[in-house]
Amino acid sequence: MMDPAILQLYLVADPDHFDGDLATAVSDAISGGVTCVQLRAKTLTDLEFLYLARRLRDVCQAAEIPLIVNDRLDIALAVNADGIHVGVDDLPAPVIRSLARPDFIVGYSPETDEQIRASKDDGVDYLGVGPVYGSRTKLDAGEALGIVEFRRRCELSPVPVIGIGGITAENAGAVIESGARGVAVVSAILGQEDVTEAARSILRQSGI
Repeated sequence: MMDPAILQLYLVADPDHFDGDLATAVSDAISGGVTCVQLRAKTLTDLEFLYLARRLRDVCQAAEIPLIVNDRLDIALAVNADGIHVGVDDLPAPVIRSLARPDFIVGYSPETDEQIRASKDDGVDYLGVGPVYGSRTKLDAGEALGIVEFRRRCELSPVPVIGIGGITAENAGAVIESGARGVAVVSAILGQEDVTEAARSILRQSGI
């Protein structure tokens, strides 16, 4: 069973939103307290995705934290990643469960109350709910939920929830207070000059 503590500070590493060596930046962010890393690579070729996933797997394994691959079960299995994060148009969780090892982590981004309620029975380990405050790094994320609606969705969920979308060191605490087990960030860490200190600042200011 997944330990919810891994969700506390969840870094979404996206090469489309970072200029530089992503693996080095992820390593530095882990030094600042990141507890889980998701590789999201929408525009890489399959081969580029595979090579980058291998590098991040090595970084995460050395730090003993999970690597989650966004959308691509084939890549996740090929590099022996710890799990996958999918949306409503991707492979369903029960299919993923039939193909992956028993301890494989499955994260899911639901869009409806019914999908939230059914998540545990479907074999989902955690939900990514958002965008809480809006998103600058995911153009198809939709309108911001706001903290009141986010809290309502957390209360519906039978599995741990992470908040995502527009989360910063200044507002992460409100997300946690609304019922989230953790926060997922992109630019709040990777968009900062010092990614190690950026991660520490989120942990320090949010009280995670």
